Amino acid sequence: MIPAPSLAPAASGTTAVHASGLVKTYGTGSAQVRALDQVDIAFAKGRFTAIMGPSGSGKSTLMHCLAGLDVPTAGSVFLDGTNLGGLSDNQLTRVRRDQVGFVFQSFNLLPTLTAADNIRLPLRLAGRRPDREWWDHVIDILGLSDRLDHRPSELSGGQQQRVAVARALISRPSVIFADEPTGALDTVTGASLLAALRASVRDLGQTVVMVTHDPSAASYADEVVLLADGRVRGVLADPTPDTVLDALRGLGA
Repeated sequence: MIPAPSLAPAASGTTAVHASGLVKTYGTGSAQVRALDQVDIAFAKGRFTAIMGPSGSGKSTLMHCLAGLDVPTAGSVFLDGTNLGGLSDNQLTRVRRDQVGFVFQSFNLLPTLTAADNIRLPLRLAGRRPDREWWDHVIDILGLSDRLDHRPSELSGGQQQRVAVARALISRPSVIFADEPTGALDTVTGASLLAALRASVRDLGQTVVMVTHDPSAASYADEVVLLADGRVRGVLADPTPDTVLDALRGLGA
């Protein structure tokens, strides 16, 4: 069995997000489902981590709780040192807006806006202007400089996903959460997206947490957190498609 990760302390300056004693249940009585069962997990800053497990293992539920999109039944989530459980709805909205970036299966780009305006959207909603140096760096890393005036319908699937990654990066969030980001993409486009996420970690120091079912996608990460039955079963370092497959077989996936 691959050893489970230890929980980093909340005061640690190297931890982007961590959970302690996390429980999430749905339903009541005999119909109750325990999606998360006493999860202790920490994600280091400047790392790319994939979350994997069999269907129903709790991986999406874990990500939603970590990102403040869902409220745990018990336990705590700290995002960059902030206890999400102690926030009002307005405070939590600001945290999600300012400290969290999202990349989903669907691009969620506004069709009437150019690529540049789609990327700027989180900053506009926050009443902020983009930092010119950061803007140029993100656009250069993602290879979008010659596509900024194009609308989504004028971009390829891979270009649209890179715009979505740029939008997630532009506010310099504490963490980018990616939920099955390659699930609707062909192999080439998916590889382009994963390379963009990898570059954001390597070249921009970003922290990325990605839920995926694809061993090839997981191999882009620095490590893979393995879940089964709502519990962390281990962590796989320096993953390859083959080692990820072997680990998933060990979980009964």
